[in-house]
Parts: sequence; structure tokens; C-alpha cells
Amino acid sequence: MLAELIQAMLWSISPFGEAKVGIPYAILNGVNPVVAFIFCFIANVLVFPVMYFFLHFINKHFLKWRFYKSNAIKVAKRAKKGAGKGVLKYGFWGLILFVMIPIPGTGVYAGTIAGYLFRIPKRLAFTANTIGIFFSCVFIWIATIIASGEPVF
Repeated sequence: MLAELIQAMLWSISPFGEAKVGIPYAILNGVNPVVAFIFCFIANVLVFPVMYFFLHFINKHFLKWRFYKSNAIKVAKRAKKGAGKGVLKYGFWGLILFVMIPIPGTGVYAGTIAGYLFRIPKRLAFTANTIGIFFSCVFIWIATIIASGEPVF
């Protein structure tokens, strides 16, 4: 069961699924639903400081390379397009809503990039991402429990 929990946490920090994949993976592999929620949520929240550090300090050095720069611009345009209107109009609340929607292309990775691009202060962006991740995890957690028929406790 520990191996499944670790794999679920790895899914939760992965840009290919985040907690949207980690929580169902854990619950469907026999991890207690409450434990799955807590650990996958925390793992997903830990992505923000790493991504912000990368964007703020390391990104500027990588932008010197044309291959990296062209791909970084594509990712930035996608994040700006997805979050653009809501974050520009509603700021903090728009970022929460953007991160909260549990569909591909939203989440802490895109939320961190959007917060950085729209120059939302780091603490506010972290808070908005954390709140959005929490509600997204709750949606996924409830849907997985209902679909799987697993008891919560």
C-alpha cells in the first residue's frame, strides 16, 4: 500500500495528471481515501514553490537557447490563453477558478505560469493555487469515491 501511495504522490506532482490522476489511482489501488486525499493534495501543492523558483530564477538563463525559448513561449501562450480573461478580470479569484476546474490544462502548473505572467504577487498566487487545488481535489475525491463505491472511513 505504501508503494501505491508513493506512486499516487508522484502522479500528483507530475504535469501529466497532477492530483486529478493521483487521487483516483490511490483510491482504486486500495489506499484509504482520506490518506489518499491528504497526501496527493500536499504533493500537488508542493509543485508551486518548485515551479515558481524555476520561472523566477532558472527560466531567464534557459531563454538564451532558441529551442527552449520557442517551447517556453508556446507554453506561456497556452497558459495565458486559458487563464487570460478570468485572471485579468478577477485577479486572485480568477486564478482560483482557473486552477479549481479539474480538466486537462488547468491546475497548479498552468496556475503558477499564469500567476507569474500576470504578475500576481507570489503569496497571493500561492494562496490562489492552493485554494484552487483543494477544491479540485475535493471534486475528484468525491467523484472517485462515488464511482468506485469505496467507503470513506
